[in-house]
Amino acid sequence: MLKHTDFDLSDESSRVRVLSEALPYIQKFANRTVVVKYGGAAMKDSTLKDQVMRDIVLLSCVGIRPVLVHGGGPEINLWLEKLGIEPQFKNGLRVTDAATMEVVEMVLVGRVNKEIVSLINQAGGAAVGLCGKDANLIRARPQGEAEIGFVGEVSGVDTKLLESLVSGGYIPVVSSVAADDAGQAYNINADTVAGEIAAALGAEKLILLTDTAGILEDYHDPTTLIAKLDIQEARKLIEQGIVSGGMIPKVSCCVRSLAQGVRAAHIIDGRVPHSLLQEIFTDAGVGSMIMASGFSLD
Repeated sequence: MLKHTDFDLSDESSRVRVLSEALPYIQKFANRTVVVKYGGAAMKDSTLKDQVMRDIVLLSCVGIRPVLVHGGGPEINLWLEKLGIEPQFKNGLRVTDAATMEVVEMVLVGRVNKEIVSLINQAGGAAVGLCGKDANLIRARPQGEAEIGFVGEVSGVDTKLLESLVSGGYIPVVSSVAADDAGQAYNINADTVAGEIAAALGAEKLILLTDTAGILEDYHDPTTLIAKLDIQEARKLIEQGIVSGGMIPKVSCCVRSLAQGVRAAHIIDGRVPHSLLQEIFTDAGVGSMIMASGFSLD
């Protein structure tokens, strides 16, 4: 496992280095699909938000096909409180009764999704907002615990609409709301949705923007960041308890997508300016990359 090396964009030499390293990566990833899960501080900080949107547009402009998947937990909590509904969680999952599901759908599909679409369009891109219900893009099923209500998991992905949009130069923006065969809406974890979409599209990369530097050997020490590891090493870190808490579903989501054919999955710090570009277009990267066994960077 390789350790991460410092990469500081604040000095001129680093900026030149980025430019010099970018061309081969642009050439390599041209016409390839990259699925980005957008969340955490990058959604809450206005400066970071604008940077991420510009970075997504830049990817599109240089011939990469980005697909953006988002959640919106803090915004959901805000609106639940405004409506007098107390947010509740069980084992890290939002308890989603019928009233909460209405708010989740209203916020994610009608508010957060359209704000992201607007920001991408303002940055010069051509974004289209979707949820799992559109053209049966995502089929949902209940997660299984009656106590958590309408919390779902992905039972299938139909990529025809996404493929049509990315082929036409559009940037799909997908919210993590989907429906079952009876039309019942479900709230699904956005990391899970991103991973399943990446697998269904045969994406080159799955990138999760988080509020952590990546996978750390010591959670309290950011200098212990693991830059590269394979599926077996990722699973071992979970078994050993090194990957724990909220990182378990993120790493598990990456492992599942890799097992289904995604070439590389990345967990990166969305609090770092332009972390998306640093991870894709530089040798050093900025987070943790999980690869399938036998994966070659060449």
